[in-house]
Amino acid sequence: MLTLPSRRQFLTGLGAGLGLTAATGVYALDIEPLRRLVVTSYAPALPRWDPALRLRVAVLADFHICEPYMPFDRVAEIVDATNALKPDLVLLLGDYPAGFIAWRKLPLTQFARMMAELKAPLGTHAILGNHDWWDDETVQAARSGTPAAKRLLEARGIPVMENQAVRLIKDGRPFWLAGLADQQPFMGSWKTLSHADVPRTLAAITDSAPVILMAHEPDIFATLPDRFSLTLAGHTHGGQVRMFGRSPAIRKVQGHDYAYGHIVQDRRHMIVSGGFGMSRIPVRLGVPPEIVLLELGQTAPAPDA
Repeated sequence: MLTLPSRRQFLTGLGAGLGLTAATGVYALDIEPLRRLVVTSYAPALPRWDPALRLRVAVLADFHICEPYMPFDRVAEIVDATNALKPDLVLLLGDYPAGFIAWRKLPLTQFARMMAELKAPLGTHAILGNHDWWDDETVQAARSGTPAAKRLLEARGIPVMENQAVRLIKDGRPFWLAGLADQQPFMGSWKTLSHADVPRTLAAITDSAPVILMAHEPDIFATLPDRFSLTLAGHTHGGQVRMFGRSPAIRKVQGHDYAYGHIVQDRRHMIVSGGFGMSRIPVRLGVPPEIVLLELGQTAPAPDA
């Protein structure tokens, strides 16, 4: 026989449910996005990687500086935590301005000054993201030009790569760092006006040393050749809400889930960072703000594709 709950049991259950919902809301709106910061480490066995080349790389993505969600004291915390990891190389994957949810936007001049405080023997290198274009009214109106984020970072000695590559050396072992221009620079027409140029980027690579590729949006991974040992991307924020290994807000690309983490497809490797900030909605749940730390050359290399 079915036994109905008493009024007291019903109210107790209702109260517990409401309390859990409220607690989850506080966590997703405040604790996870604004107070948590994790280091997510990867040591992938990569194709085309020199096993004697040991490289420690810190990857920072999607700051979206603004108040109250990414104030400068939070940026300073991220800079200090990154420097404490003692990376050989620091990579910035774009989307430095606020985006759509800022109560108050913050000046990129101060942000660039703070990025110059990052310390790594092989330097700090950057690419641009869609919001570096979208938040710049001048380049949006002209449909061309140089976004302020690029000018300000380069004025602080941080090269911003757009379909370019640079040859670096660690302990006598060479590798290439390549960076694509953004795939969605203009609002409303990004599907036809991508600035990313893979052939031009490949043409800048002049020997067989391994290549790390920076690409803000992960979508392009579906069509990349296997010349790149590792692709690094951001943009998705891990979906901002990620439960049970899924990010429901992020669409699949040609049937593949590129929302977050280490992705291997046809022996090609990509790591998608969850980044730091937020866009569209001020919530993070199940994907705390993260510094990605790569430990390359720590394991035996995968066979070439």
